[in-house]
Amino acid sequence: MPLSKISRGFRDISLSFKRHPVTKDLLSLRNEDAIKRAVQNLVRTKIGEVFFSDEIGTRISGALFELGNSDFIDPIATEIDTVITNFEPRVDLTDVSVNSRPDENSLDIEISYNIVGLSLPMQTINFILEPTRL
Repeated sequence: MPLSKISRGFRDISLSFKRHPVTKDLLSLRNEDAIKRAVQNLVRTKIGEVFFSDEIGTRISGALFELGNSDFIDPIATEIDTVITNFEPRVDLTDVSVNSRPDENSLDIEISYNIVGLSLPMQTINFILEPTRL
């Protein structure tokens, strides 16, 4: 493996802001857990929410009340693919699947990827996006 593709590992703080019982430091996420959180945050972030970076994020939260046909689902999958490919260099995206749940006004999203520089099996994230207000 070329030196540019070898990773030292990844670390991020947990958004629960819980403290370690002994050291009192904030708990941290490591490697695949940190990347999983970063990928989910990219998908859940609305365009324009990140200061000075209007390109980061997706428009899918505003589309949760749209009809669940292929004219609606395909652009969402493409948008998720684009934001992860452009803004998460630690992953090599393999698949994005979006399924509509029209009766529940939600989207079932499955993202599969390999972590660049770590010899781990393929990672899969599955989560549901639903509106915060109905």
